[in-house]
Amino acid sequence: MPKDFDPSGRLPDFFVNAGTSSFTQFLTHVSPELLPGRRPLPPGLSADIAPHGTTIVAIATADGVVMGGDRRATMGNLIASRDIEKVHPADSYSLIGIAGTAGIGIELMRLFQVELEHYEKIEGTMLSLDGKANRLAGMVRGNLGAAMQGLAVVPLFAGFDLSPADPAKVGRIFSFDVAGGLYEETGYDAIGSGSLFAKSALKKKYRAGLSTDDAVRLAVEALYDAADDDTATGGPDLTRKIFPVVMSATANGTHRLSEAEITAVAEQVVAGRMENPGG
Repeated sequence: MPKDFDPSGRLPDFFVNAGTSSFTQFLTHVSPELLPGRRPLPPGLSADIAPHGTTIVAIATADGVVMGGDRRATMGNLIASRDIEKVHPADSYSLIGIAGTAGIGIELMRLFQVELEHYEKIEGTMLSLDGKANRLAGMVRGNLGAAMQGLAVVPLFAGFDLSPADPAKVGRIFSFDVAGGLYEETGYDAIGSGSLFAKSALKKKYRAGLSTDDAVRLAVEALYDAADDDTATGGPDLTRKIFPVVMSATANGTHRLSEAEITAVAEQVVAGRMENPGG
């Protein structure tokens, strides 16, 4: 904590007069060591000492977007976790998925959630979808030092645009690189070690104007295909009842499929592959 706290117990001025709608900038001024990218790291690569999350997919629909993520985290050639959750709501109308170093990714995601909530409380209005994506790009850029030592985090961001330039395209998807580069994707995208196989599956079956239900099925199929060819991606685990996390963002807000809903979809996909293993 800052050394210049008032011993009387009163909060310092920079707590009661933040002066910025960015929580990240506020934290940079008050306690920069709490930011994920500001922590000192030992020299050398650290990629193999921390669990890594893998495949995330996002699909634009007629009503918004759908995002899904597998549940596996790996550490080298070991499965570090079978039930990690990598897809979360960023705010009421947007979703974020994380691939890369799991611990830093989860921390960055939570910081981003606070960033959006802080802005809304200070300004009294919600950031635009472009503004949210730009804020997230800056946070990814701040982790560049750790990324260069193997602790990279790459998010996938998608949401329902409350003020779209094209009313037919209310669902928008944004991808990033480790240096904070921001790119808007058309129709669908995937990140993580299984993204090559997931995007190949999406390319074959995606079409503009998908319903949310069809996009949910397509997301689970793409994750199944990724798990089929990528050892770091976990497929539906019928034995342990562990299935992908799938969420949607529409005009009604964000929604996570219930256990019963995602179980039904996953079992349909697996049953279909029993009849046609090649998809």
